[in-house]
This record gives sequence, structure tokens and C-alpha cells, in this order.
Amino acid sequence: MERFITKANLERLAQALAEKSSVLAPVASGGTTTFRRLRPGMQLDFSRMAVISPKDATFPRNETLLTVQRYAEESGKKLELKEHLPEGEMVVIGCRPCGARGKLVFDPVYETEAIKDPYYIRRRNNAVFITLACARPETTCFCHSVGSGPADENGSDVLLTAVESGFVAKAVTEKGEQLLSNSLFEEAGARAEEAVANNARARELMGEAHDYASAAKKLLERFDDMDFWQAQSAKCISCGACTYMCPTCYCFNITDDEAGLTSRRLRSWDNCMSHTFTLEGSGHNPRASKAHRLKNRVGHKFSYYPDLHQGHIACCGCGRCIKQCPAGVDIRQVVMAAQEHVDER
Repeated sequence: MERFITKANLERLAQALAEKSSVLAPVASGGTTTFRRLRPGMQLDFSRMAVISPKDATFPRNETLLTVQRYAEESGKKLELKEHLPEGEMVVIGCRPCGARGKLVFDPVYETEAIKDPYYIRRRNNAVFITLACARPETTCFCHSVGSGPADENGSDVLLTAVESGFVAKAVTEKGEQLLSNSLFEEAGARAEEAVANNARARELMGEAHDYASAAKKLLERFDDMDFWQAQSAKCISCGACTYMCPTCYCFNITDDEAGLTSRRLRSWDNCMSHTFTLEGSGHNPRASKAHRLKNRVGHKFSYYPDLHQGHIACCGCGRCIKQCPAGVDIRQVVMAAQEHVDER
């Protein structure tokens, strides 16, 4: 199903959805675009990709898993434990296809026969993604090299393509079809062909895709070559911006927060580029240097994860880790250096 909606009506749709659901939308603020919970009066910004991905919709940066209430002995009451499973629908509107596709990397990790994360699964099932196809890729984009593209439908419920005076909306799932039944949409007509042409043009602008087929093997060959990894990590300052911006990073930390007789168990994003990520209580750290940590980060996305999950790369090619890196570390160059490396020993 394909329909058409004007930009003004798309903003009306977002505000209407926000009346009954949580809506995560790109909002311009301070010279940049970030995803925020939509509130009345906020202006949506579809002109550029948001700095941080919409990962919050399915995997929040911080969430309360459970609370424990203790009672004074004289009350005669015991401990009270309450699990905080997420409730309500979350609608993500205006994210790029790479942002929506990021959660597909989470699925085989957090929903398996052996492991089922109830927090992730409930958010995943209750989330609706209305994505916007990229009209002009940035120099840091490489989604076409990791099996995707500027109009990738995977992970989306509705895919929007910008055309003259508005957007052509394509329903990808049943949730998407229900959204397109809203009266704010109208017949797409000839605009549907314009959308196809625009998406094809965007893909042409990306040029030839890089072949990462040998990356998994080549990265393993460089596993013990610390001279190689020290050279690749020389510019890195271990700030962790790459992990916090990434739509596909899923590491987390568990902490307990206590205030009086009430305690909370929290889950929050963790950062594998941090010195403390693998620091053990004994003081030993198996990844003591940034070279070891970069090796793990790159190896996981392009080697270890593909080996476990039918060859799928744990990277959506959005380029956020490249664009936002203050030191200019480029994950594409790191992987290609490993692929092109010739062992002279």
C-alpha cells in the first residue's frame, strides 16, 4: 500500500499520535538534530539525520528494571519487589532506515530459545517505526556496503520518500497499513513513480559498495598483531562517542541505586571503549589499552557477530561513529586496512 501525505499533515499526524502514544521524533535544537519525546509546539526536522540514533525506542539508555521496598522491622512487613516492564506504544517518526534497521542486530541476541529479555521484547513489539528514506547520502554513510541502502525497508513499518510537496508513504507491515488508513493520507497517484525514481537516484549517489566478505577472516588473522591495532587506534581518545551514537551497540551495565528503604535496579548503556568496561575486581584488565578495546569493537561488528549470526554484520553503515568521532577514527578504514594487510613475516 502506498499513500501520500503533505509535510504539514505529517506533523499533524505526529501530534495526533503523541496524544495516545509516546512519539520519538527528530527535533532541531542548538544547531543539531536529536530525537526527543514529542511535545506540543515542537517543530520536526527532517532535513538531516539525527546525531544519535532512535535506539532509545527499543533499548533505552537508562531504565528501571525493578524496585525493592524495605520496611522497618516494627511494621511487620517484608520486602516488596516490583518488576517494571515497559508499557504503552512507542512511535518513532522521521528516523533514517539505518536507525530502524539497527534493532535487527538486537533480535538474535535478546530473543532466542535460550534467552528472552522481556524488557527488550516488549518494547520491540510495541514500537512502530515510520522511517524517511535518505535523498542524499553523507560522505560518512556506507549502508550499501553492509547489505542495506538509503531506502531499505527492513525494520520499518512505514517508509517515507520525499517528493514534491510532501512524502510518499509505503506500508511495510500490518502496523504500517493501519497507520496509512488515517484520513491525513491521500492517494499517491503519479507521486509513487517519483518516489521510486528518487530512491534509485539516492542509491546511485552512494557509488560502488565495498565488499566486506573477507573482513571476518582478515580481522581474525590480525587478532594477535598488536602493532597493527596500535597503529589503528593511535588517534583514538577512548571517549566512547562511537558506542553511544551507534544504533547496533547493545552492551549494558547493571547498577543498584539505594535511597533510604527503597532500591532500584537500573540497566544503562555501557561503553566497550572505556578502560573500566573489562576491569576486574582484582585489578586485572584483559583489555588494558585502547588498541585492545578497538580490536574488540571492530572485531565484534565485522567478525565475531557475523560468525554467530549467519554472516550478518553488526553495523548498519549509518556513519555516526565516523562523523561524531572527535579524533577522526574511521571504522571503514580500520576494516579495509585489515583486509588489505599483507603479512611480511
